[in-house]
Amino acid sequence: MYYYAYPPNLCWSYPAQYRQQQHGKRAHAKITGGPLAERLSGDVYFYELPNGVEVFVQVQGLPEFKKGTKDGQQVGPHGFHIHEKGVCSVGDKKDPFQSAGEHWNPDQQPHGNHAGDFPVLFSNNGFSQMLFFTNRFKVKDIIGKAVIIHQGPDDYKSQPAGAAGKRLACGVIQMM
Repeated sequence: MYYYAYPPNLCWSYPAQYRQQQHGKRAHAKITGGPLAERLSGDVYFYELPNGVEVFVQVQGLPEFKKGTKDGQQVGPHGFHIHEKGVCSVGDKKDPFQSAGEHWNPDQQPHGNHAGDFPVLFSNNGFSQMLFFTNRFKVKDIIGKAVIIHQGPDDYKSQPAGAAGKRLACGVIQMM
């Protein structure tokens, strides 16, 4: 998996005009915060390109960084993943979005190498924007899955899911 994180104005990827021409190979998830981050909202776009998928995320309302203590988990940077089920029901308000299931892991890899493991999101006054590229899936593979933003960072090694903490926001991936 290759991740390239840089602002869109520095993107050396395929131009937007090319992405527009790839009918049926684009997807979108509208991110909505739950009870632990009600102001969190944004969008995730997936564009299939010849050698993989370009993922663009833009969110606002992220909680600011807070160092972890013995009694509480660190807040931020925020784990960001595809989860196996496209269900974003809140359920338990103290531990929301469990309905989305676990990290999407179609090839049964150890954590840190799941197809749904993404780079963390850094809060900049509540705002985050990131663009990266992955060759781990095609757009058709993720339709109906969920995108989750977590409270803390993913350590990319704890099994089975990286100890990223509670789920702050969720969005279902849909074909555009």
